[in-house]
Amino acid sequence: MAKSAHTTHQRSWWQVMCLTGVDYFSTLGYQPGIAALAAGALSPMATLVLVALTLLGALPVYRRVAAESPHGGGSLAMFAEVLPRWTGKLFILVLLGFAATDFVITMTLSAADGAAHIVENPFVPEALRSHAVAITLVLLALLAAIFLKGFAEAIGIAVVLVGSYLALNLVVAVVGLYQVATARDRVVDWSHALTTEHGSVVAMIGISLLVFPKLALGLSGFETGVAVMPQIKSAPGETEDAPRTRILGARKLLTTAALIMSGFLLVTSFITVVLIPEKDFESGGPANGRALAYLAHTYLGSGFGTVYDVSTIAILWFAGASAMAGLLNLVPRYLPRYGMAPEWARATRPLVLVFALVAFGITWYFDADVDKQGGAYATGVLVLITSAAVAVTMSAARRGQRGRVLGFGAVAAVFVYTTVANVFERPEGVQLASLFIVSIVVVSFASRARRAFELRAVEVRFDDKAAWLIDRIAASGTIRIVTHDVEDTRDRIPEDYREKEAAQRVESHIPAKDPILFLEVVVKDASEFSSDLRVTAVELDSYKILSVEAAAVPNSIAAILLAIRDRTGLEPHVYFEWTEGNPIVNLLRFLFIGEGEVAPVTREILRRAVPDPHQRPHVHVDS
Repeated sequence: MAKSAHTTHQRSWWQVMCLTGVDYFSTLGYQPGIAALAAGALSPMATLVLVALTLLGALPVYRRVAAESPHGGGSLAMFAEVLPRWTGKLFILVLLGFAATDFVITMTLSAADGAAHIVENPFVPEALRSHAVAITLVLLALLAAIFLKGFAEAIGIAVVLVGSYLALNLVVAVVGLYQVATARDRVVDWSHALTTEHGSVVAMIGISLLVFPKLALGLSGFETGVAVMPQIKSAPGETEDAPRTRILGARKLLTTAALIMSGFLLVTSFITVVLIPEKDFESGGPANGRALAYLAHTYLGSGFGTVYDVSTIAILWFAGASAMAGLLNLVPRYLPRYGMAPEWARATRPLVLVFALVAFGITWYFDADVDKQGGAYATGVLVLITSAAVAVTMSAARRGQRGRVLGFGAVAAVFVYTTVANVFERPEGVQLASLFIVSIVVVSFASRARRAFELRAVEVRFDDKAAWLIDRIAASGTIRIVTHDVEDTRDRIPEDYREKEAAQRVESHIPAKDPILFLEVVVKDASEFSSDLRVTAVELDSYKILSVEAAAVPNSIAAILLAIRDRTGLEPHVYFEWTEGNPIVNLLRFLFIGEGEVAPVTREILRRAVPDPHQRPHVHVDS
């Protein structure tokens, strides 16, 4: 039966847009300055390239991602569906490493930029100007405190911050356009600089394309846009299997945010490059990293400028909210399910504390320096967007949509180029992402090994025939189960069961009159950690067989034995043969392919699950 869509703390799409918008729109605080430094007088044209790729590339890609991954998994969920077994799990861990890079650096970089706006405001006491790191840590702690309170509070704050910030930016943009219109000499100077430096329109376009990778931070909102999809309200009666209203809402969210941001980027890149002297954009200059704040102070006075600074600081501080929301959605979706994190990692509050501590460490490591974190941020953003473009291209190919394959493939190629160019120019981004990836892989596999001896069964269900067989044998007063290896259930041969039964009755001293059940576990996908076990019954000649598909043999046997005990009130007896081979090799086989030394591992799992030996199923191993 399909489950109803969860509606707790969900909001309308435009309110959730504000949650992702605190990240996306906050880039207005520094994007025009980045464009001016990267492209100089060509900043508006380079920004036009960014806007074109936003509306014609990233937006169509993520509208499709939203439709195919309505639960916020993004491209990770799309790859998880098509990549097999351990290959898929490892690929997801790598993408999670880049996602962690993107989202954590979003929190630390934005908080650091907010701290920079605080210490650079003329009204701030001199004593605070040398404490950017401490201020950044306080901002991150406040962000964590909001999420410890709950998502509803985070969305409410985001709506207020985004609304006020966009309104103030609209004022600055209108005043900036007025100043440009009334200062024709500056427009002439800018136009002259364009033609002098670049000559032809073709050269301008070529250089704009070359500098585009440096402007890629302006695409930061798309991945968080799909990551917060679970917060969009579904219509009454819709199910999690088909949340149509959520998908439509996410598409409206992505489109509206992209159009708003594109409009602001085009206008602000033009007014800043025309009105602000080139030297003021450079490191240490008054417009470095805060071009629009510079215009607000210059043309609207220190009072309005300070209000603008406060709004910018607030939205930069809260820009990490959408990143935190993305992490809180992605990590519980994958790592605990893969057995690669403790079960408490499914809960929000412990994860918030973990992410806050990681953010504190990153802030300390980079000394709250915005520029030092820019490369890692851009790398995370670009890798995730590239993976989304590749995922939707593969999706279109599977459906035979040739036109869309060509379109999405072209977008994917552009983002591959952009990512590679960014990596070569700022290799520190890949270095930090690699640290995240290695940390996630090591911690994940350590957790998997530590949790390997859990039961790992979400639920054990017997079909009608299996339940009838168990109840019938339980009526004799003793339940005896003989484990049997089978690689393919279609190759069952009565002689195999006859030989196995005869050997066990002799070696384990099973009375000839006592009925037995055979139990077979077929490993379907050992890379999975936990699953529902559906036990079916098969009769082959006179032999009664219980069969189940699972991720690991000993864990499934233990879970089925306990389910039989709970159903019948009898502690079943289970019979094994010793497994040949090196114990260490067998342990590795158990960890990675779900088999190995089955008998002792099954007993250890039962021992951990049932501390009282009198309530534990009996394990027998022949010699």
